[in-house]
Amino acid sequence: MTGFLYVLAAAFMWGLIGVFTQYILAEGISALEIAFWRAALAWVMFLIHANVTKQVKVHRTDLPALFGFGFICVTLFYGSYQLAIRDVGIGLAAVLLYTAPAWVAFLSWLVLKEAMTKTKMACVVMTILGVSCISLGPQLLSGASFNLNLFGLIAGLVSGFTYALYYIFGKKFLYRYATPTIFVYALPFGAALLLPFVDFAHKSPQAWMLLAGLALVTSYGAFSVYYAGLKRLDATHASVIATFEPVVAAIFAYSLFGEQFSIFGYIGSSLILVAVFLVVLSGLRTSRAAGDEV
Repeated sequence: MTGFLYVLAAAFMWGLIGVFTQYILAEGISALEIAFWRAALAWVMFLIHANVTKQVKVHRTDLPALFGFGFICVTLFYGSYQLAIRDVGIGLAAVLLYTAPAWVAFLSWLVLKEAMTKTKMACVVMTILGVSCISLGPQLLSGASFNLNLFGLIAGLVSGFTYALYYIFGKKFLYRYATPTIFVYALPFGAALLLPFVDFAHKSPQAWMLLAGLALVTSYGAFSVYYAGLKRLDATHASVIATFEPVVAAIFAYSLFGEQFSIFGYIGSSLILVAVFLVVLSGLRTSRAAGDEV
């Protein structure tokens, strides 16, 4: 249950990304610059944490995995998601991003040797359908056409795949290290690779505060509690719980920016909540079974 609460807290924090982004974009800062500062400022926070807790050192042989994590899960993920939004729109890009649970289920079976149960598959299907309803429902109701192009579709699928690799890297390669240690090495490498694509704008004190808040809440805070949860849950279950994020984002979008929640939004949210509920029940059964064996 503790792992579930950690991942749910991370999903809530990630759900605030859109809120911070809306206000920062209004300050005249581009999306890629936002991504760069989110990584760079979070790195400073993780570096301070790691130094205070003396968790900076890593084994030299693990550096390739840490840099690979930075390249795949910061540079490629941030970049591909921004390109997908540009080319196919926010709604379809979100659907493609949240193919992540399906990628996680497949990669967990292939790489981590986690069992592919019927419950897992049902939860994956429900989360993808749920996110599709939330993201695409308003367009379906209005009869708007989708701006489909091959490059945008590929970029969206890459964003979902690289997002899924957060779970696989955490379980397969980086479990030996505390969260601050991982991000001390991954974030600056990923941010540095974004640097050539960033056009820096003048920033007001308010813009700096918003960027710092974005880094603190959605990177430092969210990843800290998320990886604490990932140590207590299997990767597929964690990825399904994390899809509570678009529900949180939709609620804030409605309450702060007046964005309407259609009938498809309610259906999608219900599917995600049911999937999360099934994950919790599955985890409780597993815990009881382990206790009975002991």
